[in-house]
Amino acid sequence: MTSPLANLASALASGEIEVIDLTHTLDPDFPVIVLPPEFGQCARFRMEEISAYDHRGPAWKWHNISMSEHTGTHFDAPSHWVSGRDLPQSAVDEIPVERFVGPVVVIDCSAQSAEDPDFLLRPEHITAWEGEHGPIPPDAWVLMRTDWSKKSGAAYLNMHDDGPHSPGPTPEAIRFLIEQRAIRGFGTETVGTDAGQGMHLSPPYPAHFLLHGAGKYGLQCLHGLDRLPPTGAVLMAAPLKIRNGTGSPLRVLAMIEKDTA
Repeated sequence: MTSPLANLASALASGEIEVIDLTHTLDPDFPVIVLPPEFGQCARFRMEEISAYDHRGPAWKWHNISMSEHTGTHFDAPSHWVSGRDLPQSAVDEIPVERFVGPVVVIDCSAQSAEDPDFLLRPEHITAWEGEHGPIPPDAWVLMRTDWSKKSGAAYLNMHDDGPHSPGPTPEAIRFLIEQRAIRGFGTETVGTDAGQGMHLSPPYPAHFLLHGAGKYGLQCLHGLDRLPPTGAVLMAAPLKIRNGTGSPLRVLAMIEKDTA
């Protein structure tokens, strides 16, 4: 009998299963979240050359890199938010590795987000999606597609005098996903899992507060969710194993059956 792993390897080799990269390239120009000036700020990605096949190292090339845990396409652990700080297995090095691989569904909010940069995902949008695609399975990742990853530079953060403007979920939507659908985590194409104006919701930044308080995970700055089907993909999102880490840049990959794209 052929094993499941052998079947998977065969399907990957034959192209029946395609691996999709959902990750932005880390570079110094990629935008990071901007907080009010009285708070500490997220560091952008930096890369410093150590040697390049020269007098500093004749046979090799390498770099030193530095950045925030929450720079670029990244993972949020429960310990990232005050609501999750006292939970067990709340740091990235403590999370069981099987939590990094699992089913994923994609809720397409791209049309609404194109019309309204402050679009908010509500429970009725989720149930309407389920009416077409079926119930969200327990322990799944839920990704909010907005096509925001097609923006760059200033348009990506979309800063105004009153702060950033970008789509995200309402508190009611996050509570529904946690309490009614028992999701594993929530992901977005924007710079955070919350809407740009999420500070005005109750609780403020509800995706962060509610998800992490429930021991759930976040993914942000995802790229190219338009390449995934609404259902049927498998997500792989493994952060770096940082001691007591609250998050980590990572390479997010999805496996899809070729005929479901």
